[in-house]
Amino acid sequence: MSRFLSTLGAVATAWCLAAPAAAQLATEALTVAKLPAPDEHRLYVSDITIQHIVDNRLHVLDGASGRYLGQFATGYAGQSALSRDRKELYVTTSYYARLARGERSDVVEIHDPTTLDLVAEIAIPPRRAQALPYEGLVRSSVDGRWLFVQNVTPATSITVVDLKARKFAAEIPNPGCWAIIPSETAADRFATICGDGTLQTMILAADGSLASSTRSERFFDADVDPVFVQSQHLGDLRGPADRHVLVSFLGKVHVADLSQPTARIGPAWSLVGAADAAQGWRPGGYQLFAVHRLQQRMYIGMHKGGAEGSHKNPAEEIWVVDLRTRERVARLPGHMAVALVVSQTPAPTLYALDAVAMAIARYDAGPAPRFVGRIEGVAESATMLELH
Repeated sequence: MSRFLSTLGAVATAWCLAAPAAAQLATEALTVAKLPAPDEHRLYVSDITIQHIVDNRLHVLDGASGRYLGQFATGYAGQSALSRDRKELYVTTSYYARLARGERSDVVEIHDPTTLDLVAEIAIPPRRAQALPYEGLVRSSVDGRWLFVQNVTPATSITVVDLKARKFAAEIPNPGCWAIIPSETAADRFATICGDGTLQTMILAADGSLASSTRSERFFDADVDPVFVQSQHLGDLRGPADRHVLVSFLGKVHVADLSQPTARIGPAWSLVGAADAAQGWRPGGYQLFAVHRLQQRMYIGMHKGGAEGSHKNPAEEIWVVDLRTRERVARLPGHMAVALVVSQTPAPTLYALDAVAMAIARYDAGPAPRFVGRIEGVAESATMLELH
């Protein structure tokens, strides 16, 4: 007992002696840091936070330095997309009166990407697709006037939002079709991928409603070799300025020209040679390929031993394909990527989302592509990347 009391006394004495020093510590003032100005390496990571899906996140990183810059909430199964001029960031999301139940409200939230602040909100019909983040579910017209939002109830339709007037404009049915491919030459036109193997082109009236629609020729068989619901704009270095590439489950490349009211589809070609096909190499992922328009190169996640149902497998390798010659020019480590995005700078960087570690792998995507490094632990359950 005496030993215990002696020890207790010593502790009390030490605390009393330390108290004056602690009292002299300066009070720390809370501050809010300003984000650095966004550049072409500002990276937005869409995180569906599947274990608490009512509370999604958009993470913001500096891809060049690997620095984590910030985040904000994107509601229930939120989808995001930057405006064409990169001055606004759109989030389509849902809220329920009792968090996970009750009356549903769907909105388009408009954020300032320089501060991440919410600056406006537009109510839309409660029918938007509550899905994993995909590029084709929220897209804007080439002039920035219209925002197109994919709906499913399960019937499919497209909500058209007038971004200039900040209001809901129209709803356009697109039965049997999915995802949005805006024309790069006509603000009143977009295409959508249909289960019958065609592209349907929607042409808007002045108020955003549907004026007319057309169908392309059939270019894929969904029962034999369907296409992924992702497209990439190829630019105008060779051919029309409104060309878009799509890829099939078996690795066929289709190029669609949207410069006319009816989409025109070029001859398909395969990025998988006979030897690779024998080993079962196939594309896979959610945002599985990216195109650098200046180099006319495609970067695509590939896995070996592909089979029915493996189309979302993460990448064992990333293949670099020259779209001019249609030849593979490099094979890079895949880092279990399910999403790829490449900067459109003259000296490009490729970013790949590791589906297992939720990290970002970085590659020099120039003439001699190579792995550079990783940014670890950036999200919980992300599936989509976007560059500023």
